[in-house]
Amino acid sequence: MTSMDNTLSKSERLSGKKSISNLLSGGKWGSCGHFRYCWMARPLPAASGKGDVSGVQLEGGSALPTVPAGATEPGRLLVSVPKRFFKRAVKRNLLKRRIREAYRVRKIPGVDILLQYNSQELTDFAVIEAEVSTILERIGSAAEDNDSRS
Repeated sequence: MTSMDNTLSKSERLSGKKSISNLLSGGKWGSCGHFRYCWMARPLPAASGKGDVSGVQLEGGSALPTVPAGATEPGRLLVSVPKRFFKRAVKRNLLKRRIREAYRVRKIPGVDILLQYNSQELTDFAVIEAEVSTILERIGSAAEDNDSRS
């Protein structure tokens, strides 16, 4: 059995036109090896107000689970492998699986990340894992610097 920390659930995938456009317009860009990446730290949800939905009753009498006060939101990931580099979907999907797996092991909570593969060569998992690890270290140290300045 695996714990929830070792999964990449639906809530940890970046989706939706608004979320993606916010990331692309307000995020910080960088590159490393075969990747271009964009990241943006998300603000913590307000403890009360419109954004707070914990304990809300739904139809049928069920309630949403209450989120602990010290909990942080999970990081969200968007992976892109352009069709212009790999015409066959099999290779694109293989690279996306490798990238998601490399990210899954070293997640960063509270940060939205876009990883775009920008190379025409199909690299093996060890190289992808090393580059994604480097990217996440850069993002983690930059996010800590931003938090300490605030």
